[in-house]
Order: sequence, then structure tokens, then C-alpha cells
Amino acid sequence: MKNEKIKLLSPVLASLEQAAQQEISAERKSILQPLINYVQTKLDSGEAVNLNFICTHNSRRSQFSQIWAQAAADYFGIPIKSLSGGVEVTAFNERAVEAIKRNGFRVSSKGQTNPVYFVFNSDDNEPLSAFSKLYDDSVNRTDKFAAVMTCSHADENCPFIPGTEKRISVTYEDPKAFDGTAEEAEKYDERSLQIASEMHYVFSNIKY
Repeated sequence: MKNEKIKLLSPVLASLEQAAQQEISAERKSILQPLINYVQTKLDSGEAVNLNFICTHNSRRSQFSQIWAQAAADYFGIPIKSLSGGVEVTAFNERAVEAIKRNGFRVSSKGQTNPVYFVFNSDDNEPLSAFSKLYDDSVNRTDKFAAVMTCSHADENCPFIPGTEKRISVTYEDPKAFDGTAEEAEKYDERSLQIASEMHYVFSNIKY
């Protein structure tokens, strides 16, 4: 039975629709295909879909991926649990937080050193709790999941991830390279919308 689609916040929907207009190269589509195949196979088997997006510090790209994957899946009415983690604990970078705010997500937080950000994509959904954590943090505990590697460093330095059913490499360039420059906000927005575009593409290709 098809899930009822979630009504996204209007600014989030506008950002997702803008992202959906971005062109995705044949090379990137090929990279995304294993993720599409994994989600489709799990749904066809009547199993839960758990995606754990992993990057070294769980501070930028993996957070964008978790947030946009959940938003895109909700938009298409596809049931998933979107998670994220890293191999070192730092903090959800404030520049990335500002980017998702500009994309229309409603965000509140608690704590200071490694704040927990509550990220709403809808008035009807519970928020995602976004903070920097290890990929095997207790909040990420599931019986079966796909490890979606969003940065090459983590992909190369984590040869084995316990508990994963499938390891999928979908890496992105780090906007951190532009921290402190005049292009900072532009590059964070660019990376966020690239990830939004690709997550929209992934879930638009799921038959459910």
C-alpha cells in the first residue's frame, strides 16, 4: 500500500523543485543507480529501508544527504529511515546549518559544543535530530542498513562497516574548501542543492 505523501513546507518544496531542474550527468546517474537498486529491492521484499549516510566528521555532506534523502522520500511517499554518521565526532557545521535554513527547513537547536539540531521538512512530520555522531551511535541502531559513503576520505579509510547490508559510494566535493571566502554561502548552497537534486532523482525512480 502506497504511503501518503508528506506535505513539505512550502520553502522546502520550492528548493526541492528547483533542485529537480538541475541536470544530472550520465556518470552521476550511474553512481546513483546502486542506491536506487538497494531501495527498490528492499521495498519489493517488504523490508524497511534504512540509509546511513557516512562522512568523516558527519558535519556537512552526510548531514545534507540525510536531510534531503528524507525530504525527497517524504515528497514521493516512500517509507525510509534516513540516518547519518561519521568516524569522528565534531559538530554539524554552522555554515551547513545556515544553508539548510536558506533551503527552507525549519531548524531549532539545543546544546553548544555539539548541538542537536531539530530539522523540520513539514508541519506533519517529526523533525530529524541532526548532530555529529559516529555511524554506529545508538540513535543509528538498526538491524539492517545501507552505508552510503558521501566523502572519499571516509570511503577510503573505513574498509569495513559492521552491520551494513550494502556499501554504496556516492561521494561529493566538500564545501569546507570555501570556508572564510566570499564564495562560502554560494558553495554551501550549491552542494546542498546538488545533493537535493540527486536525492530527488533517486526517489523519483523508485516504484512503490
